Amino acid sequence: MILIDPPNAPGHGRLWSHLASDVSYDELHVFAAEVGVPARGFDRDHYDVPAEWYDAVVAAGAVPVTSRELVARLIAAGLRRRKGSPPR
Repeated sequence: MILIDPPNAPGHGRLWSHLASDVSYDELHVFAAEVGVPARGFDRDHYDVPAEWYDAVVAAGAVPVTSRELVARLIAAGLRRRKGSPPR
């Protein structure tokens, strides 16, 4: 399932959401490409999505969850990659 948290992460003068999958990175990359999120937005285990894209990404099928739930689902799926983790 594709998940998105609320735009509450500040950076570069704006707020960002995190787009992730609790199924696979392949599912995540396909969905991100379909909604136009650039590949450069991928950060270890999620894509950073600007706040102004949030509604469109949800309309395209991403399921809104809290930031805490998004991380918990990544951990449960074995897909969480912290800073410094080796790439998969």
